[in-house]
Amino acid sequence: MPGPVKTEAVVLRSMRYGEADRILQLYTANRGRVSAIAKGVRRTRSRFGGRLEPFFRLRIELHEGRGELLTVTGAQTIDGHARLRGDAGALDAAARACDAVGRLFETSEPHPGVYNLLCRKLALLDEHAGEEEGASGGRAAALAFRLKLLLAAGLAPQLGACASCGEREHLVGFSGAAGGVVCAACEAGSFPLEETAHRFMAEALGRPLTEAPEAVEPALGQVERAIAATLEHHAHVRLMPAGGASR
Repeated sequence: MPGPVKTEAVVLRSMRYGEADRILQLYTANRGRVSAIAKGVRRTRSRFGGRLEPFFRLRIELHEGRGELLTVTGAQTIDGHARLRGDAGALDAAARACDAVGRLFETSEPHPGVYNLLCRKLALLDEHAGEEEGASGGRAAALAFRLKLLLAAGLAPQLGACASCGEREHLVGFSGAAGGVVCAACEAGSFPLEETAHRFMAEALGRPLTEAPEAVEPALGQVERAIAATLEHHAHVRLMPAGGASR
């Protein structure tokens, strides 16, 4: 029903519109993904200041009219992630995380767990901004985050047994169509999945983001391919590469 909406939100994207407005893509705690217009926000004396930029976590007030776009009527900063904004790698990782959430959860159906997961990811990127970390460490953290998004979307891959026949041993491949690992007898149409990649996926799903497992690049490449195959077959979604930015 049209009227005022108050919720927490993360700004996924912010795009210029007209002479002084911005169109925002928000992921909210109570309304899932929504789009909103912030009128006059690009004027020097705008009461919103710079808080409607990507990756800000806000308490936001919106007005829902008859159209698809909500209108921003108020916003208070919960976390601006200032350290993150000074680190190019962390900024890139934040953009990829927000893009993944926006693509996988594109409806207004609320997913509080996804909202909290995104907030935690951005907080970790902010906390570790500026730290030296190899590309594989950043990629591992990004892939662990994506695996948790798959779990939230009900698309977590079958890892404990062959997704085709239920065999629990000789799991040698991964099939996006089957939805998980497959055994030697069912490997037709699959691609190889080494034990280290298999273990990474299982551990990433079972650990908090702060304890994302590590793996060498070849294994991470297989993990990313498994995630991509799952999404393409079951959600018809393609994500940007996970990248190698810092945590």
